[in-house]
Amino acid sequence: MNLRKRYGWVRGKRAGRRAGSNWLKVCGLLVLAGVLTLVTVWNVPREGGDPGISGAPEGPESARPGQQPTPGPASSAGTSPADPDPEDWRLRLVNRWNPLPKDYEVSLILLTNSLSVDQRCYPALQRMMDDCRAAGMSPVICSGYRTWEGQESLYQDEVNAQLARGLSQDEAAAEAGKAVAVPGTSEHQLGLAVDIVDVSNQVLDESQEDTPVQRWLMEHCWEYGFILRYPSDRSEVTGIIYEPWHYRYVGEKAAAEIHALDICLEEYLDQQK
Repeated sequence: MNLRKRYGWVRGKRAGRRAGSNWLKVCGLLVLAGVLTLVTVWNVPREGGDPGISGAPEGPESARPGQQPTPGPASSAGTSPADPDPEDWRLRLVNRWNPLPKDYEVSLILLTNSLSVDQRCYPALQRMMDDCRAAGMSPVICSGYRTWEGQESLYQDEVNAQLARGLSQDEAAAEAGKAVAVPGTSEHQLGLAVDIVDVSNQVLDESQEDTPVQRWLMEHCWEYGFILRYPSDRSEVTGIIYEPWHYRYVGEKAAAEIHALDICLEEYLDQQK
């Protein structure tokens, strides 16, 4: 037998085996890379999760898993300040003179503390709360969306408290309406209002205005499209007492204008007529 041919065949056979072995190694590496990629993607934090600030209370505004918000319409930066859209959901006026219908529906997103808000204002609310915490504050959302029945229960409790003070039924109803909105006239039923307190002071009274959280929010809330809805010197216009904890989403454009003019929502909308 020709040895050159024999050993040439052997070398060729060995080379083929080596090539096959190398191919298997390449396939194995590709499979491993794919698995690592899937693991990496699976563990990427989902948008809108808890703020994750060490030592801070869990963000009640963080959406529960599987309930990410649908972003609302972009801010109406191109709209003339003198001509706001009367159908703009962000500017819907709700007060004792402009009640909601009893069948008013809201598309809600559930927060991790079982409160809810209109899902369209959620992204801005989350940013505001995250930035407030990043500034060293400890804000807590203590109230969000309320059903008609929930608002009715709160209002009746206040009426009963006024009756206990010796007021007549009519007097108690009128006085209660200054502190707790009559069902159908509360912004909480819109899903666009939240009550925020400082973790160190969770009492809803005027002492809130002196807390670090409220000082920060009063200065910065408009940057996120929120306004302090019931200022101390506008009770006759709003029909509600001073509430340095109640913030309402109106969109960044309207919030910036309301802040610059130092007016309330009723006055802002009246100027646009």
